[in-house]
Parts: sequence; structure tokens; C-alpha cells
Amino acid sequence: MSGMKASRRDFLGAAAPALATVALADPGRAAAQAAGIKPGDLPDLTIKQVKVWVLKAEDGRAGEKYAAIVTQSGIEGNYVLEDRYYHTNWSNLGWLEYAKAALPGKSVLDLPALTSQWRPSLRRYGQLSYAAAIDNCCWDILGKAVGLPVYRILGAHRDRVRAYASSQHLRTVEDFVADVKHAVSDGFTAYKIHPPGGSGWHDYKLDMEVIKAVRQTAGDGMPLLYDPVGVLTREEAMKVGRLLDQLHYVSFEDALPTKDIDGLVELAAALDVPVTMGEFIPSLYDYVPYILRGALDEVRFIVDNIGGITSGMKVARMAECFNMMCQPHNWGTTLDHAVHFHCELAMPNNVWFEMTQPMGITDRPYFKDKLRLDKEGYVPAPVKPGLGYELDRGVFENMMLRVES
Repeated sequence: MSGMKASRRDFLGAAAPALATVALADPGRAAAQAAGIKPGDLPDLTIKQVKVWVLKAEDGRAGEKYAAIVTQSGIEGNYVLEDRYYHTNWSNLGWLEYAKAALPGKSVLDLPALTSQWRPSLRRYGQLSYAAAIDNCCWDILGKAVGLPVYRILGAHRDRVRAYASSQHLRTVEDFVADVKHAVSDGFTAYKIHPPGGSGWHDYKLDMEVIKAVRQTAGDGMPLLYDPVGVLTREEAMKVGRLLDQLHYVSFEDALPTKDIDGLVELAAALDVPVTMGEFIPSLYDYVPYILRGALDEVRFIVDNIGGITSGMKVARMAECFNMMCQPHNWGTTLDHAVHFHCELAMPNNVWFEMTQPMGITDRPYFKDKLRLDKEGYVPAPVKPGLGYELDRGVFENMMLRVES
């Protein structure tokens, strides 16, 4: 074999399982192995500094924030700091103070210990939200340290993922019809409905009209998904679910509030459309009763809620062990998309990439790279190291309001 070049099939088919067995337990060794170097040849990954980049909003006040973890060798990992999701323990306020106390002097090579949830307080109350940004920054650093995108360290299973257009919470049936047509014109081959009202006012009968109109517009062959964000009652969810069955939808996400396990068990048993849950589960360890009781057919996660890429991959592996598909969340900024995308590329049990619709709406001028579809409706894997979407430092710093450290 000496001197022979490994094919993409060899890499994806053979190297991925080998890397997957070590990446979560010893990410430093996995990074070195993926790059073909010895662990001792890695740069110094001792954490030197933690800071937060605060950008200017359009009105001149504080806008988006980015976490930055810097190593002694000068490698910087970044992730967005936002308050977005319903969560029992969700707030990035105080992230900098926490990270400054916990990280300097530690090594990125000790990543599993830096963000572990195996402590009674975290297992009881939900994952500490600070852990996700730390974890994601550290994976960004590891990829940059060896010149590889993160999914290659996790163990690549594919080099692109099929995308569906994920709608806004539009107002009318006509809005959704126009949005589906727009998605198709952009090259999407699948579409997900976020129905009118979101988590505020809601009319499930209007949802049903939207569901029918979207199927009629998209045609019989287009995979369609539906996500009411947990606002339906049990009776409403059953009625909507039966319509989804009739119209051959492929996912019924967050049909009921996450805590209604009994209702989800009943719903999943009654319907053919896969019941997809997990977006608002606040801990890696809280997935177990949903899986064991049959409260979901496909598993979903948001890395921000459960401790970052590391926990996301653990959930994906858990689902795989139960012969279940896993459908990560992707909604949000470039880096929100990126962290879930790397998980999807490293999972055998995933089909979809969720792309915010209209495509490009979450672009930022300070990223050199954009998430876009190829000609067949797939999103190609990033090729740059780390999270794979490079900051334009000149633009980024020009938009800076302040640096907190």
C-alpha cells in the first residue's frame, strides 16, 4: 500500500468508523490521526486567553457577540453567543466570567473534561449553557490545529447533505405557496413548514390549509416536513397528523410540548409520519425516556442546549444504537448552521440539512464563506479547517464595538 493514494470511498468508508471510536473520548488523538501526524506534533493547545467580540448593531448599540478562545500557539476558536431557545438553564449572560475562571491554563486536548455534564447539578437541572460555546470553540481550534474541517476529525460519513428549505412563520396560505415556489426556484428539493403564529397565537385549522396547499404546490414527489413548535393540543396534533399521513409528509416535528411524553407516545403509535422530537430537551441524559417509551420516531437536537458538538454526536450515536434516524436543528447564523452541519456529515443516520429560507437571509458580511446549495439540492461540506467558515477579520474588526476580556 506504500505510496498509494486513498480514494474518497476508502476515506469515508474505512477511516470514518475508526475515527468515530476515538473522537469523543480523545479528540486530540483523533485530530492527529485524521491529519496523519503524531499527537506529540500538535501545537501547544493550552488555553491562554478568553474574550468576547461585541459587534455594532445598525443603531450603534451592542449587537451580535462572538466567543473567542485563544491558545498559547495563537490558534483562536470562535462561536456565536446568543439567547434564543426555550431552555430551563439558558442564558449566555456571564459566559465570559465563567470561561475566564474555568479555562486558562487548561488544554483543548482535555475537551471532554472541560464540558462534561457528568456532575449531579448538571444532570438534574439541564446542561449548563456556557458549555456549548466552549465546546464548539475547542472543536474549531482542533480543526485549525491540524488543517482539517471538524467533521473529518469526528469521522466523515459523507461530503454533502441534502437540504430542505425551512420556512419563516409566514402569515397566510398564499405566503406559503409563494415561499415553496421560491424554494424550488432556488434549487431546494424539500421544504418544511413553520406555520402561522409560531409560539404565539395559533389556529391548527389554518395549519391544515397550509399543509394541503403546500403539498398541492410542491407536487407529490417533494418531501415535506411540518413543525408547529410544540403548540398543538393532543386532539389537534392527532387531526393534523392524520392529514400529514394522507399527504405523505416525512416529518412531524415538535407536535406537542416536549414534556408531554404520554401524549407523544400515543401520537407516535397512531401515525405513520415520523414524530420528530428533541429540540427543547435540555440535557444529553434526558433523551433516554423518550427513546425507551417510543415517544419519538426520529431524534432531534440543538447543540447549544446540550453542551455543543460533543453532546450532539453522543445523541446521534445513541439514536444510531436504537436504529433511529437523527435530524439535527440547523436554524440561525452561519456558525449555528456550521456546528450542526459537521455533526450531520459525521453521522450515518441523517438525511437532512435544515437551511433557513429564504437562502442567504442569515448571511453576515464578515464571513468569507457562505452556505449554499449545489446543483442537486445538497450543501457541500466545508473545506477550510475548524468550523470551516472563515471570518473576514478586516470586516469583522471594522464592525467591532468593543472587545471584552
